[in-house]
Formats: sequence, structure tokens, C-alpha cells
Amino acid sequence: EEAVGFLASARRILGEGALFILGVDLVKDPATLVAAYDDSRGVTAAFNLNLLVRANAGLDADFDLDAFAHRAVWNPDQSRMEMHLQALRQTAAHVGDRAFTFMVGETLHTESSRKFTRDSVEAMARESGWSMAGFEVSPEPRVALALLRG
Repeated sequence: EEAVGFLASARRILGEGALFILGVDLVKDPATLVAAYDDSRGVTAAFNLNLLVRANAGLDADFDLDAFAHRAVWNPDQSRMEMHLQALRQTAAHVGDRAFTFMVGETLHTESSRKFTRDSVEAMARESGWSMAGFEVSPEPRVALALLRG
């Protein structure tokens, strides 16, 4: 819904006859997607855990960084990769004057990265007032550029 709203706004702002290039990541094999969001060097995990570091520094929070682990999850129903911070043990955290308790396995959903198919991009374009004039797919890791016409 948000993507359609964004594209509809762009359509209104750019006007009749406008062209819009939209880059999208494409649906891939779930193992490939999970590996990309849970890389063996731990770069994405460090990025994700940094959210708690930033909360501790800037929001008067006291998250125990060792109590959470990065999890990358493919959500096929929503066609998106999700990043979570999962509680490894029961833990509590304060953010300002609010307290939160996390049970073992409970997660903080920190990011969603939607993946698309040609059909889903075309439907999204149509719903927001565009037509799809072109769709080019790269070689692996398969991303696409859609040319939308107003």
C-alpha cells in the first residue's frame, strides 16, 4: 500500500506523459535471500545490532546487546525479507521511562525488504496510475529496472 501511495504521488507530481524509472529487487530462492541478509562475515548482523547500540546512546535505553541475535527471515506471504533481533534469553530493557520484557525467542522486527516479480510491479504501476513501458532484468543477483509511463 505504501509503495502504491508513493508511486501515485510521483505520478501526480510528475504529470501526464512523465517517465519514471523504478529499481526493484526480485524474488529469488529463499536460501539465496536469507544468505544475502545473514552474510557469513556478519556485516548485516552488526548493522542490525547497531540499532540497539543507537537506542542505548540516543534514547536513554539499556538494551543488553548480548541478549539478542540477528535473524534474517524470508516471509513468503508478504514477499519480503525481514530482519529481526531475537531474544536469546529472557531480558528486559528500558527506553526512557518505559520498560519492556522480552521472552526467549521473541523478536524485534527491525527491517523489511520487499521483493517483486514482473507481475507484481506491473500491478503496482497500474494501481498507481502508471503503465509499464519496459522491464529489464539484470544477471544474478537478479534485480530489475521498470520504466513507467504516466
